[in-house]
Amino acid sequence: MKIYFGLGSNLGDRLRNLRDSVRELATLGQIIKSSNIYETPAWGGVKPCILIETDSEQDPHEILKRIKFFESKLGRVPSVRWGARKIDIDILLIDDLIYNTPDLIVPHLNLHNRLFVLVPLKEILPEKWTHPLNNKTISELIDSLRDKEAWPLRITRL
Repeated sequence: MKIYFGLGSNLGDRLRNLRDSVRELATLGQIIKSSNIYETPAWGGVKPCILIETDSEQDPHEILKRIKFFESKLGRVPSVRWGARKIDIDILLIDDLIYNTPDLIVPHLNLHNRLFVLVPLKEILPEKWTHPLNNKTISELIDSLRDKEAWPLRITRL
């Protein structure tokens, strides 16, 4: 099973927060790939993507529970939606699974709308990957956002 995560941090020692998160994620399985870390001024944080591979099938809700535990252990406290946080771990993809429940949607609900996630994700996805719901490649998703004036997002590789 391949699980793709997006990490974010915009409080405190952001790079240490990301390193600590990767260490916790490694308890789920083997880290196969990691993107570069990108800083996004518009969202005020640093963001990489990580691919973990496990030998066993894991229930998506169990993965989510473990992620929430990791975030809490690393100092995340409840805050406003999209507010500042020490660490944020999102489940982006689980293989080609389509999963939709009130508390977890895979692929991530806003994956196709977030240039700050798509750019680092492109570094770790297979070249021929297509989104399981809209069949667009990662490059097509990125290009569709770069052309919109609503996305004046600058992404700088750290």
